[in-house]
Amino acid sequence: MSSALTDLFPYPIVQAPMAGGVSVPHLALAVSEAGGLGFLAAGYKTADGMYQEIKQLRGLTNRPFGVNLFMPQPDSADPAAVDVYAHQLAGEASWYEAELGDPDSGRDDGYDAKLAVLLDNPVPVVSFHFGVPTREVLESLRKAGTVTLVGATTPDEALAVERAGADAVIVQGVEAGGHQGTHRDLPESDGSGLGLLSLIAQVRETVSLPIVAAGGIMRGSQIAAVLSAGAQAAQLGTAFLATPESGANALHKQALTDPLFTRTQLTRAFSGRPARGLVNRFMREHGPYAPAAYPEIHHLTSPLRKAAAKAGDAQGMALWAGQGHRMAREMPAAQLVEVLAAELAAAGTALSSGGGAG
Repeated sequence: MSSALTDLFPYPIVQAPMAGGVSVPHLALAVSEAGGLGFLAAGYKTADGMYQEIKQLRGLTNRPFGVNLFMPQPDSADPAAVDVYAHQLAGEASWYEAELGDPDSGRDDGYDAKLAVLLDNPVPVVSFHFGVPTREVLESLRKAGTVTLVGATTPDEALAVERAGADAVIVQGVEAGGHQGTHRDLPESDGSGLGLLSLIAQVRETVSLPIVAAGGIMRGSQIAAVLSAGAQAAQLGTAFLATPESGANALHKQALTDPLFTRTQLTRAFSGRPARGLVNRFMREHGPYAPAAYPEIHHLTSPLRKAAAKAGDAQGMALWAGQGHRMAREMPAAQLVEVLAAELAAAGTALSSGGGAG
């Protein structure tokens, strides 16, 4: 199965699917055409919205690409805690002249409808975030000719991925920007995430699945490191967020290297689920009080985040970013793939000759 995945793209470089309008077709197009694997993000879109993006991308390239789905979430949020948080956000709503969103706007992200589209119109690769699909779903996709990837943040989660019958596991280290793809959101586990290299080593000793490594990777030398550790490919999000093809807000792109934003942190402030972003005012003021309630809090804060972006206020936006954000390079996505591949080759040469840079 390793070759089933890596035969699809010349370079072991996967562009992470970033929901919320970042992973647009032209970003996936540029990455796939350059020899990586581009991804569309179906999260927060309707099934038809996802299909239209697939159709658009197919009209632009014959290269393989992937589509990422969010798994439906259990109904485990405490409505009273969501209400309390909504009251705490009243001042934000007043400041941005925006209404809070409806926390009960849906929790399955149109999963069944999206699966139906992907079975009727198969794509080369489908990945899953926030849990593991059933064996029946994975088998149906395989019969349709689709390679399946499922995220994991622990060795036990990787074992669940293998048992379900996925073709490969995306091993996500705690360094990663955006949402941690934990299979279950357990507040008591906050702060216990594993770093990527340690996680790869543990997963390799737990399962025999091919590994795609994700989390804080910004340079070709880091890709070389995860390949040496046992991964078959590396998945990069923040590195591609900064490219001109990315659909991220300009303020978000600028913030990655803005000295004003000195660090990242995992927070529930914007969505109710742990996600890594640049520390800003909203995160500092509301993060300590945000309940474990996804996607309720995501729906609740959505109008606030949109209003902050419209007002040009990065302090009220969800500035998702991995720990390597300061290493972001503003260059076209295709050029970034080529640079990463050249850095990877150089790192391999240095490794084989027994030394690194002087």
